[in-house]
Amino acid sequence: MGKLEKICVFCGSSDGNDPQITQAAVELAQTFAQRDITLVYGAAKIGVMGTLAKTVLDNHGEVIGIIPQFLKKKEVAHLGLTQLITTQNMHERKLQMQEVSDGFIALPGGFGTLEELFEIITWLQLGLHTKPIGLLNVNGFYDDLLQLLETMVRKGFLSMKNYEMLLVDTSVEKLLQKMTEFRPPRIPQWLKPERT
Repeated sequence: MGKLEKICVFCGSSDGNDPQITQAAVELAQTFAQRDITLVYGAAKIGVMGTLAKTVLDNHGEVIGIIPQFLKKKEVAHLGLTQLITTQNMHERKLQMQEVSDGFIALPGGFGTLEELFEIITWLQLGLHTKPIGLLNVNGFYDDLLQLLETMVRKGFLSMKNYEMLLVDTSVEKLLQKMTEFRPPRIPQWLKPERT
């Protein structure tokens, strides 16, 4: 895998009630700023998302926010970002995130975070991109999800090869290392999208 210059982070628009999650967002943001990694995220100024962006900016890093018009109208958009991209809808937002990013990390969050994580890993499984996807498992937040994925493997709905595409760690440094070393799986010929 090449240099990770822009990483998209999926995370909650709420703060949650576990201070270790907020601390992990701060640590990730500081690491991005130190390494000149541009944060790509959903552009909100609230919750874990807001903490992440504010910390990157406070440490003189760069932040690209991507937000659909209807959410921007609700005044949750962070207007002090390096770049703010407005899309027509949620689908276009995720497509833009995929196009501008070199990799993806999921922090704790709710339905939206899981939806973004599973869509981007499905796209990797289908060969629509070859970028690393990391899960930062803060304070056991994703333990139950990982157990479910293991059940999917055992029950024959998820191959071990695809299960291993999701890079998991509890440490920011170790997760970024795994992402840097990531090699995408070989995609079966019949799955490869036709080039036009």
